[in-house]
Amino acid sequence: MSTEESQDDSPEEEEDLQYFVRIGGADLDGTKTVERSLSELDGIGTRTARLVAEKADVDKNATFGLLDEGDLDAVVDIAENLEDHVPSWMTNRQNDFYSGETTHLVGTDVNEKRRHDINRMKIIESYKGVRHKRGQKVRGQRTKSTGRSEGTIGVNVEEIREEMAEEEAAGDEE
Repeated sequence: MSTEESQDDSPEEEEDLQYFVRIGGADLDGTKTVERSLSELDGIGTRTARLVAEKADVDKNATFGLLDEGDLDAVVDIAENLEDHVPSWMTNRQNDFYSGETTHLVGTDVNEKRRHDINRMKIIESYKGVRHKRGQKVRGQRTKSTGRSEGTIGVNVEEIREEMAEEEAAGDEE
């Protein structure tokens, strides 16, 4: 009898399932757990996803799309306004260059701000900005043997021999 009841319950759960949950300009998978779905969002890792679930009083192992509206709104609110719920050292944008505020960016805002910061470095021609302009490595990595943009590595002996033969032929004609 229990198997019949569980079969009857599963179609109802599937009807209530939200397959996509929108947070911070990105669609999250509603079929995964709360923790895993939140950690797929840019700006939120596993640790922060656990903290968001804890602050919203939601089980981190619950299916994200099956949460009721109140819990879902609480998770979305905390994820989008994380700087109000966590200490300032845990945010990803401390003392912003222009505003001086401490915020936590989520979703597409992370990539937009990164591009904006790199562009500012290029404009003021800081060391990192110059490296970005040239397409070179920025963070002090080894460049002697890696990161080469040219296709040729080493010396092409055949080309040198052909050039020397052409020069000799041109010298003999004179």
